[in-house]
Amino acid sequence: MQTTRRFIVAAAAALCTIGAAAPAWAQDAANFPTRPIKVMLGFPPGGSTDSPMRVLAEDVAKILKQPVVIENKPGAAGLMPAQLLQAAQADGYTVGVIPANLFRLPYTGSIAWNPATDLRYVIGLTSFVYGIVVPASSPLQSMNDYVAYAKAHPGELTYATPGAYLAQHLAMEQVARIKNIQLSHVPYKGTAESLQAVVGSHVMSAAETSGWGPYVESGKLRLLVTFGDKRMSRFPDVPTLKEAGIDIPPPSAAWGLAVPKNTPAPIVRKLHDAFKQAMELPGFRNALAQYYMEPVYMSSERYQQFAVESTKREKELLDAIGFVREK
Repeated sequence: MQTTRRFIVAAAAALCTIGAAAPAWAQDAANFPTRPIKVMLGFPPGGSTDSPMRVLAEDVAKILKQPVVIENKPGAAGLMPAQLLQAAQADGYTVGVIPANLFRLPYTGSIAWNPATDLRYVIGLTSFVYGIVVPASSPLQSMNDYVAYAKAHPGELTYATPGAYLAQHLAMEQVARIKNIQLSHVPYKGTAESLQAVVGSHVMSAAETSGWGPYVESGKLRLLVTFGDKRMSRFPDVPTLKEAGIDIPPPSAAWGLAVPKNTPAPIVRKLHDAFKQAMELPGFRNALAQYYMEPVYMSSERYQQFAVESTKREKELLDAIGFVREK
């Protein structure tokens, strides 16, 4: 009888503890956020990801009534935030900007976690536009000129990207294989640096996101080709790669936000709803328009599915170009 009574008392105490913890957790989610939110971004200030995110952060801060602080974590081809999220508290106060090349990392890098399952995806925000640019003074007037020069000068035609094994790099590898040419890749830490390199003629060309737009419109750079399915409305005279005789699938270019995988669903929902509301405001749209992009929304569920699909697709792409990871 005494043993039974002790068991009942212990069980009741345990239930009280669980009952007390659950409302505390729920209260944390209900009150979220109560302090500043950090958004990590894997590129230097001033690029086609940084500028729109800063505008978006300002609007989200007004919606959530807490500061939303952008922290630049350049290097590792924009992937540093995803890595740092693996050790971050799953409380919603640390968010990472996720570029599409993350889904390539299991095959090009060495990590002990899976991008498809070890992050919780919050919202898809937009998609990059890619293209090849050369200095305005370059004799290369078209993609035909570009390929002809590479054939005549094997390995001498240099092109910049914001990092190795990004979509731009792999697309150029496909171009080189299809056209049987040798190109020289020069990786930089971000779009701002690689575009300055081509503007200053330190490299002969750049395969980049649409951060080149203002340089093209101001006459400092020439846009030879874009990588999308159709021509850009802002540059209707510039052909796509397919129109230039290079038929490859457009590289994956979507980017958005993620948090540590164990972040509670109610907090993820609050973050999603706030960023969704902010991305529909004029500020974000106008900031994207400066880089010739538009909002491309994905819900948390769709973005999570996109991560799974993209991780599989990137393996197929790397196999197709004969990529072999260095030991």
